[in-house]
Amino acid sequence: MIWTLLDTQIVIIGALCAMSAALLGNFLVLRRMSMMGDAISHAVLPGLALAFLLTGSRASSVMLIGAGVVGVLTAALTQAVHRSGGVDQGASMGVVFTTLFAIGLVILERAARNVDLDPGCVLYGALEPSPLNTVTLLGWDVPRAMLTNGIVLLLNVGFVTLFYKELKISTFDPQLATTLGFDATWLHYLLMTMVAITTVVAFESVGSVLVIAMLIVPAATAVLLTDRLLGMLLISVAVAALSALLGHLGALHVPGWFGYPGVDTSTAGMMTVVAGGLLAVAVVAGPRHGLIRRALRQLDLTLRIAEEDLLGLLYRFEEAGRTATRPQMVAVLQQAGGLRPWIAHLALRRLARAALVDDASLTPAGRRRARDLVGAHRLWETYLDQHLELPSDHLHAPAERLEHITTPGMRRQLEDEVQQPTHDPHGRPIPRDETSE
Repeated sequence: MIWTLLDTQIVIIGALCAMSAALLGNFLVLRRMSMMGDAISHAVLPGLALAFLLTGSRASSVMLIGAGVVGVLTAALTQAVHRSGGVDQGASMGVVFTTLFAIGLVILERAARNVDLDPGCVLYGALEPSPLNTVTLLGWDVPRAMLTNGIVLLLNVGFVTLFYKELKISTFDPQLATTLGFDATWLHYLLMTMVAITTVVAFESVGSVLVIAMLIVPAATAVLLTDRLLGMLLISVAVAALSALLGHLGALHVPGWFGYPGVDTSTAGMMTVVAGGLLAVAVVAGPRHGLIRRALRQLDLTLRIAEEDLLGLLYRFEEAGRTATRPQMVAVLQQAGGLRPWIAHLALRRLARAALVDDASLTPAGRRRARDLVGAHRLWETYLDQHLELPSDHLHAPAERLEHITTPGMRRQLEDEVQQPTHDPHGRPIPRDETSE
């Protein structure tokens, strides 16, 4: 397909809408209020209906005022039900927004039957034809949706910039905000007002249902990629803009992949699909919290424990005047720790690279490290025997876990607690820590 000016305008409108929603969505996610966007997007219906009935106008400014009032009312009623009734926050949202949504439907049904409302537009948006509805600005024909969404984005950027410090403190520690001299409650309601305005403006572009995804998914993606608020804001906005571009490209080309050449689909819907895909990528490949990173950290921990177990095993073999072969070490480690053979072989290779093991024997550096581990193990057995009075055959397993987390400082405290013993409860000598000699 040939890319036209209309396609560019569709992407820009979608990006402006998605970025304005994502910017505020960060604070909803961090405040554990992700469904507040859903609640407000449904609850503003009576505000829209009453604004039309009182003014007889469907102008954007009138609709925004009605939505803003009901958005704040939704937040206030949710907090009131949550606090006064002791109802869960999520249940409070459900009670309030379903009630207000039902009231809005009744008002529309009884008093505004002749109002031209397209349910499909409200639910799924009308992003593709939005560039055709233009207004003249400085002699240029500008799509109305581009102008309104651009203004809302600027308002949201101004709001976050102006109240960045207050939003940061009240989001992570509302009590500290009060201590510093400003009430977090009014900022909460101001945030809800901005969410309501953003949601209503997004009706025309991505619909009341899909705007919820734009509020939450880019922010949730950013949470997986960074732990800093500023970085989270920037990443979420970038994800939102990328979702708009890739979403429109997907709407144009994806149907053809499934045997429907020349057919396109909803850009707004595909934007949400792309945002969900980016979230899935962050879940799997995130640099800190991704599944791959977590699996690698778990593998590294498993290998470290296996290496220390191997060092301890070799030390005990030397202590008994025995020698060990690689197959013996692998078999013993597999039986004792339930590890797979490849883990033991990989641990041996890492020990060899670190010059702690030479073939199946300890090097001087490996012997010092092994002596520290075995010494910590036997100190823990002594401690557990003296303080918990465990049976002698129950001392090894907990001591084997604790030896891997014992620092030099902890070892010195252990020695003081058990009064500097020379032998463990089984009569085996406790090697001294060379750093304390």
